[in-house]
Amino acid sequence: MCTAIRDDIVSGAFPPGSRLIEEILARRYGVSRVPVREALRTLASEGFVTTRRHAGACVAEPTEREAADLLDIRALLEPLGAAKAAQRRSDAHLKVLRGLVRLGQERARAGRCGELRQLGDWFDETLAQASGSPSVAGLLTQLRRKIAWVYAPGPVVRPLETWEACGALVDAVARGDVERARELAAVRAGRSPGEFLLRRTGGDRVHPPKQPVNTAGVRS
Repeated sequence: MCTAIRDDIVSGAFPPGSRLIEEILARRYGVSRVPVREALRTLASEGFVTTRRHAGACVAEPTEREAADLLDIRALLEPLGAAKAAQRRSDAHLKVLRGLVRLGQERARAGRCGELRQLGDWFDETLAQASGSPSVAGLLTQLRRKIAWVYAPGPVVRPLETWEACGALVDAVARGDVERARELAAVRAGRSPGEFLLRRTGGDRVHPPKQPVNTAGVRS
């Protein structure tokens, strides 16, 4: 339930500031109000939902400063995850990471850039899991969701170079070179701001494009 509502918030189906009424959400997802209520509490703890006086639960409205902070946090957290991965990764993690790098490079050479975003997400998720720290992996997962919420991905810049950098990072992790892994992850995270476009319509509020939503329907 929590995942379904979060996905609809991230996709923009529920724009920032829109009310999240338990009864309507329960009908939309075909469940009772109890799991909806619990999901809203969880999403509030994650920062996706706020509670307003006289309005109840609403989708949060992050400011530009808050959006910028997400990329700053990522620049600090991803190098930490990579450093821990260099210490704790398993052979299975390395196999998946190398496979993703190979696929990314092949897609980049073939000009199939539309497939690279998802491969990049899988790479980040696997690298986070390789850290061997549920806390770090969980924070990175939540951070990626928030970045996807407030930023729209821009055009892919130098895709082959990007995946070669990923390959170098995996090599450092495989060698157990903690400092090199940290350094390469920091460089990779530092390039991120130029690859994302802030979703906004003006002012200091971040807004994805609004679209009509039939919240009384059942989720397909």
